[in-house]
Amino acid sequence: MANGLLVLNPESRCSLWSFLSGSAVCAVPLVSGLSSDLSVLWKDYWKQIIVCYGVVQNASLFAVYCRRGKLYQVAVRAGGLGLTFGLGILVSLSNTTFINFGWYITMLSFFHWSEYFVTAISNPKTLSVESFLLNHSLEYKLAAMASWVEYWVEWYFVPGLKTFRYVSLVGLALVIGGELMRKAGMLTAKTNFNHYVQRYKKDGHELVTRGVYNFVRHPAYVGWFYWSIGTQLVLINPLCLPGYAVASWRFFRERIQEEEIYLLNFFGEDYVCYQKKTGTGLPFIHGYRGEL
Repeated sequence: MANGLLVLNPESRCSLWSFLSGSAVCAVPLVSGLSSDLSVLWKDYWKQIIVCYGVVQNASLFAVYCRRGKLYQVAVRAGGLGLTFGLGILVSLSNTTFINFGWYITMLSFFHWSEYFVTAISNPKTLSVESFLLNHSLEYKLAAMASWVEYWVEWYFVPGLKTFRYVSLVGLALVIGGELMRKAGMLTAKTNFNHYVQRYKKDGHELVTRGVYNFVRHPAYVGWFYWSIGTQLVLINPLCLPGYAVASWRFFRERIQEEEIYLLNFFGEDYVCYQKKTGTGLPFIHGYRGEL
């Protein structure tokens, strides 16, 4: 921060502009509406136009960042996520029966891009292309694919199931709330936040209890937990919904248990007092209770 203004480093600027360049694809229909000829062109060849847009976007990113080392790797990922975000908006605004899938891919792409961007501005020393969390785990990828398969199979065979818009809206609220909670936790913790459990206390590592941490001990986990459940409500996936809820709950129970062992070693009595007055924020998860 400088004079109250957010100063972006090269990585955050690269990810931001690359993401915006991709998401701008959603403006193409607006441009085509400026004339009848362009409107007809979009109506008849919208698939080809989107493919051409993606090719031009990637070529532009290559021209700008190919000689700038790791920034090109950042640009490609952020640009791809931005393009997915823009396509999600187009689907969301279209006259189709799978609008909620457009909501889903919009939220999914924004989540992964924002993980990198927020890390870049709040804790740049830990930043890498892994901060996009695109390679989070095999289980994460399998879960995502399972939700896509369920959605499209049900949309094809039981299309009426996907029309309960109020269910999707509840999911949308959970996703947005979870996203805000997680990012608030990251921005509040700053250099004290890390995508990986820290087993050794580093210089400057402090116990954060202010802001959103005054209400829950693990806001980033709480946010991701409800974000995960919300995605399946958005898709109205009755099979994946309980699976996501159970798998996420078990993952964060084990993660919090492991992390709090180290936090107790780092901060001792201060963390014990913090545990007593502030919950984890997740249902039926109390964390590690150790004796000092």
